[in-house]
Amino acid sequence: MTIRQERLAAKTAVVTGASSGIGAAAVVRLAAAGFRVVAGARRLERVRELAEPVGAVARRLDVTDPESIAAFVADLSEVALLVNNAGGALGLDPVAESDDERWEGMYRTNVLGTMRMTRALLPALIASGDGHIINIGSVAGFETYPGGAGYTAAKHGERALTRTLRLELLGQPVRVSEIAPGLVETEFSLVRFDGDRERAQGVYEGMTPLVADDVADCIVWVATRPSHVNIDELVVRPRDQATATRVHRRRSE
Repeated sequence: MTIRQERLAAKTAVVTGASSGIGAAAVVRLAAAGFRVVAGARRLERVRELAEPVGAVARRLDVTDPESIAAFVADLSEVALLVNNAGGALGLDPVAESDDERWEGMYRTNVLGTMRMTRALLPALIASGDGHIINIGSVAGFETYPGGAGYTAAKHGERALTRTLRLELLGQPVRVSEIAPGLVETEFSLVRFDGDRERAQGVYEGMTPLVADDVADCIVWVATRPSHVNIDELVVRPRDQATATRVHRRRSE
């Protein structure tokens, strides 16, 4: 173990939405970097399978349920890093055909979940003397596209929360960062399209998207800057994507 890893080993990192995709990759990367990682997700068995081999602790966590959050944080008195990754999109319906339940679900997860986890762990983050909150946003937090109003509204809300928190914690020993990915090939589209694998795969057809480990790499880089350095916002897209809707796709042979 290097000196740097020994220093990080004393730091506890909490990752939400850790059973797949970006969250799962972040658990592996942060553990390798030397953090003591507590991985939270609704699918406890799945997160255990991922966490235990890398020395991380797995716990059940539903960020939409205040009681679940309270149980998760009950004995976490020393936390230096919170990665608010839990979120996601539901459907791709135009506003005229919007579904109340889907919109409310996206807001509960992306915005209220981030708020509740932050609120619950903020005393521990401040007490650490060198806390850090990294919110996983999206390019949907500052762009819009047809059919995406529910998700973009939620991610705009999460970005506003992040930027406001940065102001409110100015002078406290806590950094606040946002990482905003573009197209990342994970379970994101599969969930968005209710398990329609063919439709989900079509999102990435003809182009090379990011993978979860690309974003996890960004998380570790942001988290391991010197404590006086705050990466306010990091936008990362695949080379084949310029905006949410402007994507270069190669024709199949």
